Parts: sequence; C-alpha cells; structure tokens
Amino acid sequence: MKIRANGINVEVEDSGGSGPAVLLIMGLGMQLIAWPPEMVQALVDAGFRVIRLDNRDIGLSDKFDHLGHPNLVWESIKYKLGLSVKAPYLLQDMAADALAVLDALNVSEAHVVGVSMGGMIAQRVALAAPQRVLSLTSIMSSSGARGLPQAKPHVMRVLMSRPNGKDSASVLEHYVKLFKAIGSPGFPVDEALLRERISVGARRGFHPAGTVRQMVAIAADSRRAAELKTLRLPTLVLHGKADPLVPFACGEDTARRIPGAKLIGIEGMGHDLPPGVVQRLLEPLVPHLKAAGAAV
Repeated sequence: MKIRANGINVEVEDSGGSGPAVLLIMGLGMQLIAWPPEMVQALVDAGFRVIRLDNRDIGLSDKFDHLGHPNLVWESIKYKLGLSVKAPYLLQDMAADALAVLDALNVSEAHVVGVSMGGMIAQRVALAAPQRVLSLTSIMSSSGARGLPQAKPHVMRVLMSRPNGKDSASVLEHYVKLFKAIGSPGFPVDEALLRERISVGARRGFHPAGTVRQMVAIAADSRRAAELKTLRLPTLVLHGKADPLVPFACGEDTARRIPGAKLIGIEGMGHDLPPGVVQRLLEPLVPHLKAAGAAV
C-alpha cells in the first residue's frame, strides 16, 4: 500500500496486529520483497507486527530522477580523498521517511532492524528519534567510519559495473553475477531460486539510477560513526564473518561504537539472506526483540 510520508509516496507492507512493531529496512537498491518471507513470518509468529518499506528511489516508492544523476566516479574519488561528497539526498532523509511511515501508521515506537545500507538508515533512525526505538539491530552493516576495510576488489568491480544491455536477460545475468560474488560461501543458494527472486524483483521495480543516488548518500554520511556513542538503547549487531562486501571488521566497529551493543559473528555468512543464514539470524534476533520489549 502507498503511504504519504515525509512529503513522498512510500510503498509499505504491514502485517498488522497488536504486537510490538518491528520496522524492517532493506539495503542498497533492494526492495521490501527482498526480506525473506520465512523471516517475516517467523517474526509475525513470534507476536510482532512487521512493517516493511521500499526506500525512496527504489521499488514502488517515489523516484528522485528530478534530482539528477550523480557522477559516481567523481564522488567516489572525493570520498577516498576525504573531501565532502555532494548527494542528492542523505541517509538522514531516508531515516525521516521511515519515521514518517511509523507516524502514518500511528506507531509511536518500534524495534528497528536494517540490513547493509538499511542498517545505516536504522542507525540514523535511532540517532534522530531514540525515544521511538525499542531496540536497534544492525545486520551486515557499518558505522561508515573512515579507515575500515573495503569490499573485495572483485566484488567492487561487479558492483560498479552495469548490465550489458537493458533487456531483461542482461539485467538478470548481471544481478546473478553480483549475488554470486557477495553470497554466503557457507550457505549456497540454489541458482534457479536465485534467478527467480531476481526476476520477480526486476519485474516489480528496476531503477538503477536510484541505486546510484543511494550509494552517494552512503558516502556523504561522514559523521554517523562519531555520533553512535550517544545511543543508549538495546543494540544487536549481526554480521557474516565471510562478508566480501562489508567485511566483518565493519560489524565489529559498529558494535564497539554503540555502548552496550552485542556483536554476533556468523561463520560462512556473506552479504545475503539465504535460508540457512535467516535461521542463524533469527536465533539471536527474536530473543533480543523480546528482551528489549520486556525492559520497556
């Protein structure tokens, strides 16, 4: 369903119910359908109201093509040199979108769970409105601090590349290559299933220009790492020890910066959510959410 939030139209899926709300925020260029159904259902079965959204510029939410197409190469060079990155919008704006979705749904407080860029947005939500966050869970994400290990070179090459054509077959092959590059070596995914999920996502909403703007928003958020020390809320950091895109050290750094945060590293997990990884995530996540709710 479409919700008017923060002045834009945001696509939202809400499981409903009277249980504590869990807001799920997806990563770079990914849509709300990228949350595995078994993960969503497990949270619902545990008594939670699960709210998912398409971030701005992606999926069925409003696009921001009117803000132009950033020069990704130039902004990347500026980032590496420690210069200010100019972004069409910021992660703070995306966090404001998420909070406005909660407002529109009359949700006063929620557990906030984000993966990858979604974890960064979740951190921004907690910093902007800590009184509304029952707990924070940052999955395969980062504080954004300077000097942290970067993605493996072969992963960056795939991430920065583009499909060979605009036809559906070229798009499919590009994303199959990408997900294989960042996938979990300890939890291989059946290729037929991977192809089907990518195809469904591409048919629902394919908007690479939005992904570029989101990438620049990530690079522009240079102060978040220093601000995380101000958080005082139950925090769980989950990270794959075999993540080739956002290395495990990034999860360690995030947990170190947030007072009292608990870090759990998962052997064999890369930068995706295959069934085996989902089960490993749920094992600590559900107790974390319940304990944080009980402590309120």
